Amino acid sequence: MSVQAPRRFRTLFISDVHLGSKAAKADFLVDFLRHHEADRIYLVGDIVDGWRLRRTWHWPQSHNDVVQKILRQARKGTEIVYVVGNHDEFLRMFPGTHFGGILVCDRAVHETADGRRFLVIHGDQFDAIVHGARWLAYLGDRAYDLAIVANRVVARARRLLGLPYWSLSSWAKVKVKHAVNFIGAFQEVLVQEARRSEVEGVICGHIHHATIDRYAEITYVNTGDWVESCTAVAEHGDGTLEILRWAQVLDRPRSAVQPQLVAAA
Repeated sequence: MSVQAPRRFRTLFISDVHLGSKAAKADFLVDFLRHHEADRIYLVGDIVDGWRLRRTWHWPQSHNDVVQKILRQARKGTEIVYVVGNHDEFLRMFPGTHFGGILVCDRAVHETADGRRFLVIHGDQFDAIVHGARWLAYLGDRAYDLAIVANRVVARARRLLGLPYWSLSSWAKVKVKHAVNFIGAFQEVLVQEARRSEVEGVICGHIHHATIDRYAEITYVNTGDWVESCTAVAEHGDGTLEILRWAQVLDRPRSAVQPQLVAAA
């Protein structure tokens, strides 16, 4: 049986992996990186979850596999840019530093193949809760942990009933009024920052909500996460941006399904 060659992109954008947390779907990301390569990869923050690692150490082999896979791509010539987020903010002490071929920075400007310039930033700098009331941010982080636990219970029940995977926390984000309002406000403030930076768009993470939206002359892109949705953003050779959804069935044994890619704009 022939081995399918990895899909090749000009750029990949990945964020919110949260290595070090039990919720991280590290094995899915390893699969994704096995099937996708790029000339440049942006790690758009919260790749390592320092907040949780300070509370309790959790680092299984799959989390180490993600790190090794990224380092291996760097050795093969892929340019890796690590844009720091709030959960891995300890790296903000090392702007401009290279670790194993990975450049660390607080923000970057990426130029697409068609000449558009995008601000690449995690986005926590513009989350009023994280920036202005840190204790509320930690409280919200604990609440998110509980939502992920609830997700596992719901997924297990649906599996027993023969129903497909469904994310309770993702559903809440698009249905609960306060969550919808927060997402909208977050997007607007990032768009304003793109205008101030005199670029054509912004690519961010932080809120675990993958989307590509247009605000007048500004393109807003969020890469999503590898806790719930398992999404990344890819730039094709012509500069087109696309959300890639690693659509394995999340609550079935991985040996029972074949990797499948679903793209959504």
